[in-house]
Amino acid sequence: MKIVLLDGYELNRDLNWKLLRELGDCSFYNRTSEDNNEILERISDAEIVITHKTPLNEYVIGKAHNLKYIGIMGTGYDVVDINSAHKNNIIVTNVPTYASDAVAQFTISLLLEVVGQVGLHNQLVHNGNWLKSPDFTFWNKPLFELSGKTLGLIGFGHIAQKVAKLGHAFNMNVIFYNHHSKVVPEKWIKQVSLDELLQQSDVISLHVPQTPTTIDLINKTTISKMKPTVILLNTARGSLINESDVAEALNRGRIYAFATDVVQHEPIRPENPLLKAKNCYITPHIAWAPFETRERLLGITVNNLKSYLAGNLVNVVD
Repeated sequence: MKIVLLDGYELNRDLNWKLLRELGDCSFYNRTSEDNNEILERISDAEIVITHKTPLNEYVIGKAHNLKYIGIMGTGYDVVDINSAHKNNIIVTNVPTYASDAVAQFTISLLLEVVGQVGLHNQLVHNGNWLKSPDFTFWNKPLFELSGKTLGLIGFGHIAQKVAKLGHAFNMNVIFYNHHSKVVPEKWIKQVSLDELLQQSDVISLHVPQTPTTIDLINKTTISKMKPTVILLNTARGSLINESDVAEALNRGRIYAFATDVVQHEPIRPENPLLKAKNCYITPHIAWAPFETRERLLGITVNNLKSYLAGNLVNVVD
């Protein structure tokens, strides 16, 4: 059985794929481009393909005649044309919830950076600014308390629920919007409409998947309903926001800050308007990347395939 791993660099560098090698004849690639011909050249005789971010579109899936199983190394599955896979009787699996703790932790890290400015002031101290100060303290950017502020979560899946608990630990008021009703046992959290969330929140954090209805969810219209002091966070998908609209709002002072771990095109392109926007914090899609999280991802990816081979399907994308 031929197994092809298309883009394993982030795991290959410090993790061991021994368990996958035991399941078949494996070809491992650190990176594969989005070129259909290159992808097909690598998977043409494969029954099993594992991908992280390398896209498998309708054309590629239709030409890969031996393909029976696609394992996605991640929770989101927009990288694979699911309809085409189903039409060709190909099983697709993903890895749900493997990074919930890490992404929730990172979401709060972004928020703490905005309100606490640790990175900036650490750099200023090392640059000698404190050394030259006549006072025992100095700061050159506003600092804020989270206690009493309202945290609004758009989406309420595993990650958002963990972020909610972390926000509550900081004595924040927590509200959320979800496309369907959720039963929440905690009395300190409340489900509201999207408009209510946009209007009431001091901090808005995005936790929904990329779908046709969520692309550009944050745009001029939704921004117009927010407080001008709002802090916007995105650790979900870059396409959830209209980057030009957010950059313009930052530069006009229509929102206070935007902190994101994701952008529409990754790696980020030099023309991205967020790079020159005021009070914009960008990290290179690393919320999922702690060693423990990636080790868990690898283990579940291998287990998904082992379960498929044993005739016991798990984590199948419907």
